[in-house]
Amino acid sequence: MGSLGKYVLTFEEADPDDVKLIGGKASSLVLMTRLGLPVPPGIIITTKACREYYDKGEKLPEGLMDEVTRGIKYLEEKTGYKLGDPDKPLLVSVRSGAAVSMPGMMDTVLNVGLNDRTVHGLAKRINNEHGAYDAYRRFLAMFGRIVLGIPEEEFNKPLRRLSGSTALRRTRKYRSRGLRNSWKSTSRYTLRGLVRCLMIHGSS
Repeated sequence: MGSLGKYVLTFEEADPDDVKLIGGKASSLVLMTRLGLPVPPGIIITTKACREYYDKGEKLPEGLMDEVTRGIKYLEEKTGYKLGDPDKPLLVSVRSGAAVSMPGMMDTVLNVGLNDRTVHGLAKRINNEHGAYDAYRRFLAMFGRIVLGIPEEEFNKPLRRLSGSTALRRTRKYRSRGLRNSWKSTSRYTLRGLVRCLMIHGSS
């Protein structure tokens, strides 16, 4: 059992040799952390939680999300950023892993923590509005496709319309404005919009 509970470990306390428990990707990150390389802090939901999830009929193990919540608090303390904070938002990457290599089988959702408010904080932090909105676009497309099962084509349509505009291709200023306006005019480019899109596809 780690400091966060029996299902979740931090990079600092996990054993890089226990690949069956933490998966190959996590093992590499834990090892690099031990070597003193500049690895961002992270937490690992172990395969113990996965096994119990399936053993219990695809139900989350009791207490798992409490441990994840404590893990997020740990990340906030380590980084100085806070999940959902509009000025200093914590962003995390959620990556699946396995004890053996499975090319093309593992999913990743990047920049979890971006939303309609925190994207502004990211833009200020990196001094790049275009980069922030593009990261938000990619997050919503990944989350919608991987988590909610929304066809990827739904997210490509507005982008193709934007890319086809000659004026918007000229400068970063116009590309940033185009991305921002695309979000305002396309309901699926909000978290609530994703759920509405899912409901529409689910009922069709």
